Amino acid sequence: MKTTFKIALMCGVLASCGPVSMYYKPGASVSRLDTDTTNCQVAALKDAPVANEIRRSPPVYYPGPRICRPGGNCYYRPGYWDPGNIYTVDTNKPLRDKVTQQCMAARGYQQVNIQRCSEGVKQSAPAVQTTVMPNLTQSSCIIPYQSGQWQIVTPASGG
Repeated sequence: MKTTFKIALMCGVLASCGPVSMYYKPGASVSRLDTDTTNCQVAALKDAPVANEIRRSPPVYYPGPRICRPGGNCYYRPGYWDPGNIYTVDTNKPLRDKVTQQCMAARGYQQVNIQRCSEGVKQSAPAVQTTVMPNLTQSSCIIPYQSGQWQIVTPASGG
């Protein structure tokens, strides 16, 4: 249980360090982006509805250990079967994601990865959420806020 928690914590920490993937269209308002994203997701859900399948990972047999007592008297403890985990897979999710992407592309958006801003940039930038998508440069970065909003910052070159 502790290992699972540590893995989940590490994944959360790493996810907060990597780039942010988002739809982008220079000059588009963020409210328009939100509306277009929702409309495309709803359309994709109609075209590729959720199709959950219940699956089970394969069972694994763990043989019992060999126990030896002084004098060479050995025996085996019984082994046991781990029946495997039960999990759910939405088999239409990849198709639904593709349909959403095609819909957004038809509206002029492209999927981009924007690096997260360094602590120095976060400290120096005024905390104002982006309302209109700016032109991106190599030095553009993003500051995600806990509210779900974000700010795209393009630091001045040379600093």
